[in-house]
Amino acid sequence: MSTVSTVPIRRELQAGDQRGIVELQWAVYATEHGLGEQFAHDVAGGLAAAIERGWPEQSGAVWLIGAGHALSGCLALTDEGSSGRVRWFVLAPELRGQGLGRRLLGELLVEARRVGHEKLELETFSALTAAAHLYRGAGFRVVWERETEMWGPPIVLQHYELALR
Repeated sequence: MSTVSTVPIRRELQAGDQRGIVELQWAVYATEHGLGEQFAHDVAGGLAAAIERGWPEQSGAVWLIGAGHALSGCLALTDEGSSGRVRWFVLAPELRGQGLGRRLLGELLVEARRVGHEKLELETFSALTAAAHLYRGAGFRVVWERETEMWGPPIVLQHYELALR
C-alpha cells in the first residue's frame, strides 16, 4: 500500500489521459454504483468541451495519478468565469483512506484562490458519502439536490458551492 507522500501526482495532460479519465470514471462508478453508459458519455462530452476551451493549459488545473489507460486518480478544476468547478474527482479503491483525496482537494482550493475564483461549484451524488465528508470538511455546502435516473439507477444528484471570498 502506498502512502500519500509517495504517490506521484502529475499536473499536466499527456497523450491518452483524456481517454484514461473517462475509463477510470466509468470503471469506478459503473462497478461501485451501477451507473450506465450515459454516465461515461457525459463525462467524455464534458471533458472534450473543457479541452476545446483550452483546459487545463489556458485555465484551470488537473491532478492525475498514473498515465493514460492506467490512471488511478483524477481531480480537475475548470474555469467557469467568476467561479471554478471541481470535476472528475475519483480515486481507485486502493488509493482511498490515506488522506490523498483531502490533499488533492486542498491543493485545488489553493489553486482556485490563487487564480481569483470567487466561488467553487461541484456536482456529485449522495451515495458518495466519503466525498461528501471531504467537501463539507472543506466548507462546501449543498445548495440543491434532486433525484434523477439520467445515468441508470435512481440517484440523488447534489450541487455544492463554496464561497472563496
